[in-house]
Amino acid sequence: MSQPAADFKPSHTRWTILALLLAISIITYIDRVNISVTARQMIPALGLTNVEMGQIFSAFVLGYALFQIPGGRLGDRWGPRTVLTVAVVWWSLFTAMTALAPSSVLAGVMGIWGSLMIVRFLIGVGEAAALPNFNRVVANWCGPHERGLGIAITISGIGVGSALTPPITAWIMVNYGWQMAFYWAGALGILIALVWFWFATDRPDAHPRVNAAEAALIRGNEPVRSAPRVATPVPWKAFVRTPSVWWLVLSYTCFGYVAYVYLSWFYLYLVEVRNFSVLRGALFAASPFIAMTVFCPLGGWVTDRLSGRFGSNKGRRWVGVGGMILAALSIIGGAAIDEPFTALALLSLGAGWLYFTIGAFWSSTVDLSKTHAGTLSGVMNTGANLGGTISPTLTPWIANQFGWTIALGVAAILAFIGALCWLGIRPADGLTRLEKP
Repeated sequence: MSQPAADFKPSHTRWTILALLLAISIITYIDRVNISVTARQMIPALGLTNVEMGQIFSAFVLGYALFQIPGGRLGDRWGPRTVLTVAVVWWSLFTAMTALAPSSVLAGVMGIWGSLMIVRFLIGVGEAAALPNFNRVVANWCGPHERGLGIAITISGIGVGSALTPPITAWIMVNYGWQMAFYWAGALGILIALVWFWFATDRPDAHPRVNAAEAALIRGNEPVRSAPRVATPVPWKAFVRTPSVWWLVLSYTCFGYVAYVYLSWFYLYLVEVRNFSVLRGALFAASPFIAMTVFCPLGGWVTDRLSGRFGSNKGRRWVGVGGMILAALSIIGGAAIDEPFTALALLSLGAGWLYFTIGAFWSSTVDLSKTHAGTLSGVMNTGANLGGTISPTLTPWIANQFGWTIALGVAAILAFIGALCWLGIRPADGLTRLEKP
């Protein structure tokens, strides 16, 4: 008896899973950035100084950086469905708490500044689980030659969130007050978390909408497993002894430095250096993030195609080297040229080429160790946040001492160093095996 033709066509459940991750990625960035918009009302209303508000911003980054590895490990151990649900609900509740913190019991004990510091730190703790668990989901749900595109689609939410957050948050703030912006964002996050928990499963073979053809496509060349996977200890010694891991972390640290130049200073650069008006600067400051949104999935698709044809070592490396070199050249060109719109275009391309490499970075952690992809990607992303911690402070200092051309030139140099690091990354070789005593 012949099977129906539909049985031979893969279902598309994995793309719905990726769409939900994209939605979580967008809300992640809304909850991260909205306070930078509401700060305009919060600072005078709460009697804060610019320095105190900057410290509140930094509290988020500290929590985010410290809990990357624990967040990834939890996903490897307990599964991304539960961990992501808890994480999104966690940071959404504390996002809403941002509006209540100044009048809470905590503020009575620690003051408004202290209460906001703690709340923002706890938001960072929750969001730290997001990207490593995205990669855990991609490792489970995408086939060997779809992982670059899969993780790039989810992380492209950074660009979407960056472009949407300022105008939406500003509109809510002007019409309903700054507190409502946090209530709205928190409620949206909890809604998305509930949808994720209702629809997602940790693995495709547990999902009722995944047919045999899609399961086979996701599995690729891996053998069918009848027994459930047992959690294995993290091979920390193998991580340390694998050169590819070190080069990957170093390269992504360079990536993080350059990315945070755009996230922290690009708007002010357009207004103060390139002489755009406040309104036009706000409009054109979205250009790099639009480029990120386009180039991120494009790079993921390219690295998957190249890996399928030439192997992961070449397919990941060529995209990593090429994207970061082109980012460096674009940034140097944009910093040096006088015409403001040409400079804007080149600097936006620099952001696009930088994010062109995202798929290569994150899929390399899966190639190195699929079993521990969440933990390993947490290690890698810790490097990015180390670079991201240095960049917002060092960039304006260099600009004040030597000018913005040099400050952006330093970012370009780091992008070039990040490209050179890719020459030592061989994801297809896996982790270094430890000799038994």
